[in-house]
Amino acid sequence: MAGPRDSAERCSCRNTDCVERPLRRLFEGLASGVAACPWPFVLVPLLLSGGLGAGFLFLPQRQANDIEGQFTPTWGPAKAERDFVRRHFPPNDSERFSAPRLPTEGAYAALIAVATNGTSVLDAAAWAEVLRLNATVHDADYERLCARTADGCVGPNPLLPPGWGHVAPPEPGSLSFPVNGSVFLGAALGGVETDGGRVRTARALKLMYYLREDGPEAQDSRQWLESFLQNISSKVAELRLGSIQVTYFTSLSRQQEFERNTKSVIPLFSITYMLTINFAVISCLR
Repeated sequence: MAGPRDSAERCSCRNTDCVERPLRRLFEGLASGVAACPWPFVLVPLLLSGGLGAGFLFLPQRQANDIEGQFTPTWGPAKAERDFVRRHFPPNDSERFSAPRLPTEGAYAALIAVATNGTSVLDAAAWAEVLRLNATVHDADYERLCARTADGCVGPNPLLPPGWGHVAPPEPGSLSFPVNGSVFLGAALGGVETDGGRVRTARALKLMYYLREDGPEAQDSRQWLESFLQNISSKVAELRLGSIQVTYFTSLSRQQEFERNTKSVIPLFSITYMLTINFAVISCLR
């Protein structure tokens, strides 16, 4: 039977060695074991770290960077309602495309041409450059993947023909705004100045190029959009446009920006983590 504890080993306000003493004995025993047989303590952590670190090989397939999945409820009612619309009002991008029927934003590339020097995008010089810009986008791959109606590819703007042929600019005062006949121009023209409901000038014009999302062309459409984002800047520079300035975005732009932000934050997080660890270690050396 163990005898009573020595008063020197009892914890009190004056004696705090009761915690330090058993810990010191524990670590002395651990140090003796490491010194007597060091190889298990060297190899086991390395093998364990290597085995667990091999899981990073599957990181690209398991990344959860989908912006909708990250910022919307998993079982939100809006997703159920969207699925209901998809089942009962399925879009037909190959034959009868209609942008208002899309249950999502769709797959698209958008260009906004803004007239320079306070001029109008409907002027002859600016309009000619808009047509050149439109012809640049209409490559063979786009013609194969574009969303279609009975007349062919959907036109990028109500004022432009469905193809990439030449069309004269509208005469001043010939267009009503925001509705011209049965066509809504509120999303096609920007910076509009009117006179009695007739368009006098317009600073900007928007071009929307919709692609097919139904069927096997969905993946090809995504690849075309990625290629568009990579090459459009150089193509616009080659046109040497002087009467308009061009900005662009696609249905992938928001997702790609989110992924770039994630990659840019990781190095900053690593630096912060290392600074915190170094500060803690240096503080313990005092």
